Amino acid sequence: MHYDFNRIWLTNKFGEIERRTLKALDQLNDEQVNWSPNSGSFSISTLIRHMEGNILERVNKGILFQDFVRDREAELKPVFIKSEELVFIFRTRMQVVMDTIQTMTDEQFERTQTIRGKERTNLDILHQCAAHFSEHMGQILYIAKQQLKEDYKSTSI
Repeated sequence: MHYDFNRIWLTNKFGEIERRTLKALDQLNDEQVNWSPNSGSFSISTLIRHMEGNILERVNKGILFQDFVRDREAELKPVFIKSEELVFIFRTRMQVVMDTIQTMTDEQFERTQTIRGKERTNLDILHQCAAHFSEHMGQILYIAKQQLKEDYKSTSI
């Protein structure tokens, strides 16, 4: 099987997630990216750290075989992070995802890794990450709209 369609689709999807998330981040200050709507919700900084953990586990460790031990609980705890640092983290990690997708062989797409006790192909994992990150992007955009109100500029244009 040839994975050219998936390679293009995934690269475009992750590129869109990166572009729109960065457009939202560019509108917010340090306090706004660290604000959460309530005690049961995450801030933008926590969501980005969580996405980073997902990338490091699924892509860096699972596809690229880099050594990494994830501490999911720690990444979900509130930590104040400056907006410019979040931009750097997000850009850097998304670039790894897109570079990896662009250079993967068909065999690498078909390889499996075990996620929560279930064997899944790297292709399936990348599609799941795209869906997962889209959900978190929606949360980030919603938080940005709550913070900026009428000053919010759409990221879809």
